[in-house]
Amino acid sequence: MVIGDRYVLDDLPIGQGSMGAVYGGHDRHLDRKVAVKFLRLVTGPDDELKRRFLREARILARLEHPGAPVLYDFGTFEQRLFQVMQFVAGVTVADLLSEHGPLPVPWAAAIAAQTCAVLSAAHALSIYHRDLKPANLMLCPDGSVKVMDFGLAMLREADSTQFTRVGQILGTPSYMAPEQIQSGLAGPRSDLYALGCVLHEMLTGRQLFTGPTEYVVFERQVKERPPAVPGVPAALNRLLQELLEKDPHRRPEGVDALYQRLQHFIVDLPMLPGFLHPPSVPSPGRMYARMVGRVLA
Repeated sequence: MVIGDRYVLDDLPIGQGSMGAVYGGHDRHLDRKVAVKFLRLVTGPDDELKRRFLREARILARLEHPGAPVLYDFGTFEQRLFQVMQFVAGVTVADLLSEHGPLPVPWAAAIAAQTCAVLSAAHALSIYHRDLKPANLMLCPDGSVKVMDFGLAMLREADSTQFTRVGQILGTPSYMAPEQIQSGLAGPRSDLYALGCVLHEMLTGRQLFTGPTEYVVFERQVKERPPAVPGVPAALNRLLQELLEKDPHRRPEGVDALYQRLQHFIVDLPMLPGFLHPPSVPSPGRMYARMVGRVLA
């Protein structure tokens, strides 16, 4: 399939986002690989879904950070909206956990810290992700992390519209903060709670709160205290308990504070064979970040 006489799409999707399918493709004009996300087919008019899809594109256009995919283009093809984005090579943290099992403490902390860096840029623009989970975090071969799928992100503005139907809860139950479940409200500390669920899962290799139905998972998210993770530093367990507080006001002040606290655990990162380039392969991104880190150190 060719879109606009420019983007040549692969036959099969490479993933499913919260609002549609994602295809790999090739931009014939600029001779580069791209990812094309289509709004999913609906049986009838769904203006809310279209507004959310457009809002995601606008959020990506505003969010300038190396840990977020770049939006190249936006348009309509055969009455379906599409986004053309940077193609991100790598593996989702969900697949990483499925293949590798629990991650070493330094890697779990490093992935969480990189996610904090992206969230810091987003929160500064009053953008809240609302759907952080292992499937939305990509570990690239150079060890960097990309935060994907801003389809449920909320842009907090005075004239912003709430895109939630009556009785509808948006998000993934196993990673939703209690305030999202109880009132449908989300803020920066809701993302912290979700990141706490992800960090707990990276350390244990399994989801924190599960159940046979969404209602059971919601009940556990709202009422149950998370168990400690055996074999990790006591300070990291205390941090997890703070991130997973049911009252958002008792969680860390923000992603910048969380980033600083995670630094203590990111030491002597072991190699992850099969997932990362070997140390002998230079990474321009790492080279650049290392030098920037020295400028105001």
